[in-house]
Amino acid sequence: MPTESQETILRLSLDQILPNPLQPRRRFDEESLRGLAQSIRSQGMIQPLIVRKSPLGDGLYELVAGERRWRAIQFTGLREIEVVVKEIDDNDLREVALLENIQRENLTPIEEAACYRDLLEEHGYTQEVLARRIGKDRSTIANLMRLLQLPDAIQNDVEESRLTVGHSRSLLSLPGADEQMYIREKILKNNWSVRQTEKEVKALISTLTDEKNLSPEQVKSKRSNELNLQLKTLENEMEKHFGSKVSIQYQSNGRGSIKIEYYSLDDFDRIYDLLKPV
Repeated sequence: MPTESQETILRLSLDQILPNPLQPRRRFDEESLRGLAQSIRSQGMIQPLIVRKSPLGDGLYELVAGERRWRAIQFTGLREIEVVVKEIDDNDLREVALLENIQRENLTPIEEAACYRDLLEEHGYTQEVLARRIGKDRSTIANLMRLLQLPDAIQNDVEESRLTVGHSRSLLSLPGADEQMYIREKILKNNWSVRQTEKEVKALISTLTDEKNLSPEQVKSKRSNELNLQLKTLENEMEKHFGSKVSIQYQSNGRGSIKIEYYSLDDFDRIYDLLKPV
């Protein structure tokens, strides 16, 4: 853990406090900050911010811990706040900020994983050493860092809570980004649970494994047959909905057309009413 350092208590103006350049947390919800600001107005600062002297000098201080509270204070109208000043060097700054956020459960899984990666690269720690310093299991660190192997779009889904860590771990089982993005679209479209995602991932891996034993022509024919079956299923579903013959024309570039037949003007009006937005 970072070494203990001497500390003093000061009252500083907000203008004297700079954000932590190594802050692991990247997302701050404004509505949540305003709620915290209201709490600070009514109950005051229960715990002071932790800062260190800024290398820029001129009476400036740099946040070490408490950036969320510092941001919330901007909404309170306060001009001065009490802080704890600690002597913390650059090597320990990111580590202290990470620990503060982990203890408060302030980080998204991607933010936490990125901070572990940065600490390993900056200090040359092994995962075992880092685990001991921050009080986490090595496997926890390793599993979180694997999330950084996913495409940026999927990492963003995790940060925005569209996908869970469980979904993401299932996607990591797939051989490449194309397959991961394919299943990701299915999850978002169909609102799959983690268990359903695991099932679909296993099915896709099984299909990919089977295709390794086929020639390129056989793979192309197999996928064409699967696509035709999917299109036929969709046509049947649409025919039940519209009560008319439906034909779907698909092109390899992803474009295509949908043809819905009608048999009279009254039939046209009926289908048109079904197509109109509610």
